[in-house]
Amino acid sequence: MKQFETRLPEEADPFIKRIGSDWMLLCSSNGEEHNAMTVSWGCIGELWHKSVAVCFIRPQRHTYGLVESSDCLALAHLPERYREALSFCGSHSGRDGDKFAQAGLTCVLTEEGIPYPEEADSVLICKKLYADDLREDAFLDAALLQRNYPAKDYHRFYVCEIIRVLVKREDAAENG
Repeated sequence: MKQFETRLPEEADPFIKRIGSDWMLLCSSNGEEHNAMTVSWGCIGELWHKSVAVCFIRPQRHTYGLVESSDCLALAHLPERYREALSFCGSHSGRDGDKFAQAGLTCVLTEEGIPYPEEADSVLICKKLYADDLREDAFLDAALLQRNYPAKDYHRFYVCEIIRVLVKREDAAENG
């Protein structure tokens, strides 16, 4: 073991930090309404010979219905200077108006009509492959239930194929 040193998981994989500490926006649309929800749980990896992202949404969230009505969604990472916008999108509902505009973000659409903020530095364009609900009887660690689900409002999770990655050009990032 002397040839190894111990690292934290977020040091080994930058996506762990980007999701958990830096946060990201899950962006969705039903074709008429666009919404963005801050998320800090998720996974990036390889499954079924595809690059995938796994995201989690509680059924009472406004975004849940939009994601259910669409085949695709976007996961957007924003620079640290947009932390206030991320906080806003995590504490306000899209039912109350245009959350992109209220957060000071500019909503743009992919060719397929998937929304994301123009201010993002990277965006994962994703197609849903699988959805299921977390179940109380499947938890092996009861502490997770007590800490995360006291109201028994279990998340639905989506395994999504990453079909395209958008990365802001350096010259555009410097000017934005």
